[in-house]
Amino acid sequence: MSANSTELYGVFAATGKQGSATAEALLEQGARVRALVRRTDSQQARDLEARGAEVVLADLDRPETLRPAMEGLDALWFMTTMNTPAGPAGEPPMAKALGDAAVEAGVRRLVFSSVDGAERNSSVPHFDSKYDAEQYLRELPVGLTVVRPVFFMENLPYLSAVEDGETVLRMPLPDGIPLQMVAVRDVGRVAAAALLDPSAVPGGALGIAGDELTGTEIANVLGAAAGRPGRYEPLPLDSLEGQTDSQAMFRWFGELPAYQGDFEATNTLAGGALELDGWLATR
Repeated sequence: MSANSTELYGVFAATGKQGSATAEALLEQGARVRALVRRTDSQQARDLEARGAEVVLADLDRPETLRPAMEGLDALWFMTTMNTPAGPAGEPPMAKALGDAAVEAGVRRLVFSSVDGAERNSSVPHFDSKYDAEQYLRELPVGLTVVRPVFFMENLPYLSAVEDGETVLRMPLPDGIPLQMVAVRDVGRVAAAALLDPSAVPGGALGIAGDELTGTEIANVLGAAAGRPGRYEPLPLDSLEGQTDSQAMFRWFGELPAYQGDFEATNTLAGGALELDGWLATR
């Protein structure tokens, strides 16, 4: 999919994982990109500028920076995060601040990164908060496309360790339950495709997934990539005692159907989505 040479695409938090993946995908398509960042002097921001992106200040903690950063944009990508003092409850206000600023700046289209399952009454706090954000954005007088990633492959290294010559993966998920996953790279590629052409996402929303494996299958792939055996050890849910959000999420994972990403559409829009072994080979 080629970029419109006259349109300007904004990427909020363009030095974060999803934001940088989206900005990179747009730049690879030859698009005009404006990177909206909190620190214009960071190495990641300088790298984007060297690639041809325009870098501007946009900081949610300084609301007065938002509208000026969005002036002249044709479309804007952004996400919200539960990593705020208010936790998941902080996500709808983030979406409101960004969405309202975009409307005031005259942005015509938004692409919002949510999470698959947010729309299905998951009872996972950060899923529900993202859905509340979606609902607010749908009321704005702009076009809206929602991309909904499943579990990030990038989380897996934090859940595994090398022990006695084996790669051991531990999650509070029964073995035999498949978990849908996606590489952040492909989330960025799908988001870029939606920015370039909203008709690429029929219905205006898409669950994004690249692979689906059980715990043992994931452990075996992780081990094989490192040249060692893999082993999966399911943990009880109460191992997450006190972690309300994570406990609710893993409980939801175990009550199929959980994630329901569209593998075919993801593969098409990403130009070939990575399966887990392919993602490991790119690290």
